[in-house]
Amino acid sequence: MVTGRASGSIFGLAYGDALGKPTEFLDMRRIVKRYGPDGPRELEGAPALVTDDTQMALAVGEGLVYALTHPPFTPDLVAPIWRRKFVDWARSPDNNRAPGNTCMRAIAGLAEGHPWVKATIQGSKGCGANMRVTPVGLVPGLTGEERSGAAQLQAALTHGHPTGLAASELTAYVVWWLREGMAPTELQSALREHCRSQRTTYHERWLGELWQRPGVSTPAEFIARGWDECLEVLDRLDAALPVADRNADPCLATGGGWIAEEALATALLCFLMFPDDPVAAIWRGAASSGDSDSIACLAGAFAGAYLGMDAWPAEWATRIEYADRLTRLGRAFD
Repeated sequence: MVTGRASGSIFGLAYGDALGKPTEFLDMRRIVKRYGPDGPRELEGAPALVTDDTQMALAVGEGLVYALTHPPFTPDLVAPIWRRKFVDWARSPDNNRAPGNTCMRAIAGLAEGHPWVKATIQGSKGCGANMRVTPVGLVPGLTGEERSGAAQLQAALTHGHPTGLAASELTAYVVWWLREGMAPTELQSALREHCRSQRTTYHERWLGELWQRPGVSTPAEFIARGWDECLEVLDRLDAALPVADRNADPCLATGGGWIAEEALATALLCFLMFPDDPVAAIWRGAASSGDSDSIACLAGAFAGAYLGMDAWPAEWATRIEYADRLTRLGRAFD
């Protein structure tokens, strides 16, 4: 019986992030030159340092824990908590891991007190929208509307593009479905069905007037673009998997992961190539020419949600940065 799925997922996110951190801005030639043909396989350092991906996932997760202990769980409750968590992170001396420009620009607006719908970067669908959403997928007991709305809201605080919202929701659901025991072989069809069923669903209670911008007539028109772009990248994933070369750069098939939908698809490709080998899944994400830390961290979140904490090398749990916070978060959701 698989146990510790939430812990396995949140630690897996951090492990993938740490493994991909040294390769994030390297092409495959330089990765092979530095690490050999097998790429990085071991965590570096004591502790093994993570990036802003894990730091912001912890902010989302710890904000969720606080919100859920002060019910009811509503956007009016959790949005100010996440605002404060994000601003605290941006001002922290630990925020020295090449944070994304979109996140920093949007959080600067939040820090100045602007409404988040004004502070967000409307045209951005960078992977910062979904690199941090894993905790939303780990929370038990949420309704579908709450999980979808929360996943999109945490993205929307910084990334206002509809594809960033849709990809974040899909990422959260992959984590949730795997945590609940869905077979990896069922993910692709479940993702497509979710895209189709949600195509015109705009979560106004969570997103407010975010949809209002020039050239957009209705909330449904706004959000449909995000779901359509996610379906397009799922087409690429479907085409890549049957012929996937486990020794090839996954970014060649599904994109470099710098944008939200590609981060989801390429992380899924890494996980689905190695569904029973979590270390191989994050290695494949780290040994890639794209946004290696974000791809590997999502692949690790998926693998850990499916296989549980015991699937990871036991010694890594004491070597990873923020081990105490990761432990508390995993236990809260387990």
